Amino acid sequence: MNTTQKKNPRDYAMFDADISGAVLNLKLLRRLLKWLVPYKASLALSTVLVLIASTLQVMLPIIISLVAIDHIIRGESSSDSPDFGLIDFNSNIADTLGIPELVAACLLYGAIQLAWAFCGHAHRMTLIGPVINGLRDLRLDLFRHLETRPSSFYDRVAVGRIMTRVTNDVEALYELLRGLGTLVGEFVPFFVALAVMLAIDVQLTLALLLALPILAMVTYLFRRKTRFLFRQTRQTLSNLNQSLQENLAGLQVVQLSDRQQHNLDRYTQINEKNRLFEHRLARVETLYGAFNESLAQIAIGLILYYGASQLMNITMTVGEVVLFTQFVTMLFHPIVVLGEQTNILFRAMASGERIFQALDWDEIIHEPSQPVALPSRLRGEVEFRNVRFAYDATMPVLDDVSFTIAPGEKLAIVGPTGSGKSTLIRLLGRFYDFDDEQIFLDGLDLNRIHSADLRRRVGVVLQDFHIFSGSIYDNIALGNPKVTLERAIEAATIVNAHDFISQLPEGYHTPLTERGQNLSQGQRQLLAFARVLAADPEILVLDEATANIDTETELLIQEAVERLTKGRTSIIIAHRLQTIQEADRVLVLEQGRVAEIGSHEELLAANGLYATLHSLQFQSDADSLPETSSAS
Repeated sequence: MNTTQKKNPRDYAMFDADISGAVLNLKLLRRLLKWLVPYKASLALSTVLVLIASTLQVMLPIIISLVAIDHIIRGESSSDSPDFGLIDFNSNIADTLGIPELVAACLLYGAIQLAWAFCGHAHRMTLIGPVINGLRDLRLDLFRHLETRPSSFYDRVAVGRIMTRVTNDVEALYELLRGLGTLVGEFVPFFVALAVMLAIDVQLTLALLLALPILAMVTYLFRRKTRFLFRQTRQTLSNLNQSLQENLAGLQVVQLSDRQQHNLDRYTQINEKNRLFEHRLARVETLYGAFNESLAQIAIGLILYYGASQLMNITMTVGEVVLFTQFVTMLFHPIVVLGEQTNILFRAMASGERIFQALDWDEIIHEPSQPVALPSRLRGEVEFRNVRFAYDATMPVLDDVSFTIAPGEKLAIVGPTGSGKSTLIRLLGRFYDFDDEQIFLDGLDLNRIHSADLRRRVGVVLQDFHIFSGSIYDNIALGNPKVTLERAIEAATIVNAHDFISQLPEGYHTPLTERGQNLSQGQRQLLAFARVLAADPEILVLDEATANIDTETELLIQEAVERLTKGRTSIIIAHRLQTIQEADRVLVLEQGRVAEIGSHEELLAANGLYATLHSLQFQSDADSLPETSSAS
């Protein structure tokens, strides 16, 4: 297997690029619609319902103008009037029920109004359901994909960028898909109304249509202007949220350094910039709204002027003039909605590109095509053989590292910061790809073992123990069905965690707050030991797991470490002298190479790097003792 370092470098910068989505990407749109395919029956029903609702919407003004005004009140309707048969239908209702035609028209209008409202509501619900379900499936696929990306991916890509793709970008797609259904509901009345108007008076209809290019051009210019303002508004709002989060998260530092006024001034500047863009956006939107209203009123004035002359020439009826005034909105409104949806469309295209960037990112930990089946219990022999590794090809981290850990042996690894200690652990857990024939477990090449099988056999306790939302028991079991409550209690008892857990209000069912803040650092560390012990791995790794612990808790942890490492191959990365001294051997790393290896006493006698580190730490610990200790 080739290491990822030897491949062509990946362009991680694309996750930081600002994608504008300035073009309509039909390929991306078709790909997005794939998540709606399972719900195509519901979408087809939604389409039928919106067509019915749009047709009913057009019938409502026809009942008022052609049926009520022309036919019933004035008796002027012609036989070729485009009334969709509503005049005859209304007469049949009146004859059947024995009621006046005007009353029948009112009943017909109310029935169609209710049917229009019902079909419109049913259309929206049958549309929104599949959209929500499809985007739910998309989020699941995206989350599932991101969970399988290797550590090398998250080393270079900010988690905040990824979270934006799963949350904000998917939400933008929701607005797009819902908007597409809205457009269908707008343009069906447009074409039906246009057909009716052409049938009544071609000349007046063509005159009104001349306003559409003007409206379209103004809408285009408005959306172009507001697209920039929307982007700036979102950017300043993002800066506001970032500033607020930084100040509140570091509130203690802010107060200790007396930076309140400085931070307030900085927040005020960002807030003022956001206000300016919000104000400009509101001003442009108000102007655009006034233009639309004015254009509609001008169109109605044109209809009344032209209709009056036609009435005098008896070429149009009063009802037809009224019908034209009611249809003006159906002609103009789709252009406005289209402009609104264009902005949403462009934003959604950008969001879609960002989502599919993440979904198409194929960086993975390479798994063997035919993984080796591990025995029920490993002996626990670990061998690093001439290991060379670099996160970046220009900066090697490990260089020709070789050592063997015997089954059940306890090996401590020490060395200056950046010497490669944690990298060894990451490679042992196969969080990064590396060449074949470099690391072995019981004589088996690690690259021949599936990473999931391997990680069940290697338990790692980190200094920064991660707490998940849930109870104490949930954080010990981590969803492993083999870890029952009884097993969790047994593990916690062995590592000295049971006492503090049993004192909590709900014991093992006590919910933990964000990052486990209702536990102390030492309690969280003991909980980490219980988690690992409950999983019962053959290989144990303690990555500076006893750092930042108070003296009293350290005694409990040292006892827990002794119990935890008993009978297991253990690798301990630590700076605590007591832990190192109790190890069978100590491996000293320097600049990615093995500088020394041997027992604590052997390395002290060799007077090399370990002896120097030991001396420095011993002196540091001595300096930290109280001055009264010598007198005691």
